Amino acid sequence: MVIKNKIKLPKKISQNQLENYFTKLGLKNLVNQSKKRDQRVNEIITSNVYKPELYDLYRISELIKLNKRTTVLEFGSGWSSLIISIALMENKKKYSKEIKKLRRNNPFEIFSVDNEKKYFSITKKRIKNFFRGKEKSKFYKNNIHISHSECKMSEINGFYATTYKKIPLCNPDFIYLDGPDQFKVKGVINNFTTAHMDMMPMVSDILRIEFYLTPGTIILSDGRGANVDFLKKNFKRKWLYQYDKYSDQHLFYLDAPILGEYNKKQLEFYKKI
Repeated sequence: MVIKNKIKLPKKISQNQLENYFTKLGLKNLVNQSKKRDQRVNEIITSNVYKPELYDLYRISELIKLNKRTTVLEFGSGWSSLIISIALMENKKKYSKEIKKLRRNNPFEIFSVDNEKKYFSITKKRIKNFFRGKEKSKFYKNNIHISHSECKMSEINGFYATTYKKIPLCNPDFIYLDGPDQFKVKGVINNFTTAHMDMMPMVSDILRIEFYLTPGTIILSDGRGANVDFLKKNFKRKWLYQYDKYSDQHLFYLDAPILGEYNKKQLEFYKKI
């Protein structure tokens, strides 16, 4: 079965449409930031500073809204954290009554974890500045959780990987993989570490919580092809997979058997127009 039969995929739009999309959200600054000069590969890797990619952010936002996601776990933080927060706020306005019938104890909440204090602080400040005003500030206080955690080298099934010391306690129906900073990972195993220019990120945390995830869960990875391959080869449940070459994003859908009545209602909620 192809993934598009399970997930509503965003349509491609032009550059002008992308800029208008974010301008209408009140994010003209984001549009301006996206127009900065292109960065060299080594400059991006060593600084871990990325200019925002509008199409990637648009796709994240639309996947959350089109597929009526309720709880997001994000590895890494940045502009995506703000975009996810806005999308969840829009979903809350539309579906807050319906969600009361489901087993979702963190409805319309984002849990973001970052191992880099500098960018964790920038993200928190950026989100706080956006969510001003009575209604927005209430959403910011109750629904947005940005945390810091160290990340260390570990072994999973005999393979070297990385593991966060502490991940947020939630059961997400949408996971966004865009962290950690591989050069800020703690520890060395047999002289091996990801903190090397020729290595790459290798997050293992999703494998540790795989059996707690409910059927219908979506995982989106921004690039990180090696890490995605690692996940694919170590997942134990049935996942549908698709790669979007244009955005360099990887998409998973948990197509496992329904767990029970609550999960059945959850899947029906996603499908209902």
